[in-house]
Amino acid sequence: MRVAIYTLGCKVNQYETQAMEQALRSRGHTVVDFSAEADAYVVNSCSVTAVSDQKSRQALHRVRRERPGAVLALCGCYAQTHPGETAALDVDLVAGTGNRMGFIALLEQAVAERGRLTAIDRAFDRREFELLPAGGLESRTRAMLKVEDGCVNFCSYCIIPYARGPVRSLPQDLAAEQAAGLAAAGYREIVLTGIEISSWGRDLPGRPELVDLVETVCRAVPGVRIRLGSLEPRTVTAEFCRRCAALENLCPQFHLSLQSGCDETLRRMNRKYDTARYLRSVELLQSRFHRPAVTTDLITGFPGESEAEFSQTLDFIRQCGFAKMHIFPYSVRPGTPAAKMEQIPRAVKAERARRAAAVAAEMRRAYLAGCVGETCPVLFEQPEAGGFLGRAPNYMEVLVQGRNLHNIVKNVHITGQNGEFLVGELTEA
Repeated sequence: MRVAIYTLGCKVNQYETQAMEQALRSRGHTVVDFSAEADAYVVNSCSVTAVSDQKSRQALHRVRRERPGAVLALCGCYAQTHPGETAALDVDLVAGTGNRMGFIALLEQAVAERGRLTAIDRAFDRREFELLPAGGLESRTRAMLKVEDGCVNFCSYCIIPYARGPVRSLPQDLAAEQAAGLAAAGYREIVLTGIEISSWGRDLPGRPELVDLVETVCRAVPGVRIRLGSLEPRTVTAEFCRRCAALENLCPQFHLSLQSGCDETLRRMNRKYDTARYLRSVELLQSRFHRPAVTTDLITGFPGESEAEFSQTLDFIRQCGFAKMHIFPYSVRPGTPAAKMEQIPRAVKAERARRAAAVAAEMRRAYLAGCVGETCPVLFEQPEAGGFLGRAPNYMEVLVQGRNLHNIVKNVHITGQNGEFLVGELTEA
């Protein structure tokens, strides 16, 4: 059969879609673009906001209207967290966030029998990590390796713990084995990803820590870059930094989720750190790595956020000097505690997002300017503007004059910046 998959949401969803595509191909099926004619269409949904839910419904309605004879399937976080709502949709197969390989068998059954199927489990009952085939973001360049699923932090604005269940971890030996397989397939960089990778290991015998996994994977594939997904700030301790700094193939880019630079707002968010602990993490990284790229997420206009609290956030992000920020006006997620709190007007949330984005842009320009004069290895990914574009270890984009550089690592002397790009010259033929 011909199958098309539309994916919304985070890197974990992208990873799981790629795993399902690999499984489909291994069973003799053909994966096509979502705009092409297919026997079955799958929407792998996100539910991080109500807008995400709406996008999933819109995609389903569009397919049903344009391809009325095809099987239509929904899986992912929206289906998991809103089973009653999704049961009312005109969909042939509804499944949640568990048992992705079982979902493929159900999809085959739905196409063969043309009957309505539903497979929603209880996320909080899950105890085993589902081993899926690792996948690539770009052809033979960068791959993702999912090492963890689930979250038990219960931030007041987030529904994901209800969608994903408790923490489940990929054991170190299997992580090393999958990393080696990706290296053998030609990937030059591997991103360790998960719903909350800082919690990796807490469900395994002996309760190993994330740094143990990082060391294991880095040593399993010494010729491959290893990049970390989003980290909870308390993961970054002096010991974590000491051990990570000794790993030559670990990329010095660290995404530390912030969300607010005001302690009172962090408390309402039910985050588990304060600004002093967060700043300590940034300083530890800066003390062990040469100009590490510290990146983050920020929510503006969280319920109850006063102008004074937002001003504290602006002052704090300047203090941190982020290399890049992702900034989002708060979006109400029904079913979470924050949805019942005092809401900020939409215009105020948007205006604060613009102000924060202006500060973020200043910091990014400053970080890029600080890269000029450096020489670093660049993993090249694609042609761009008559040259070739790649990523430095700090994840900054670098443009050089050159051809036929895809999936090749070469040293580049950074000579300047052009908007969001660094520009440089190859130091070797």
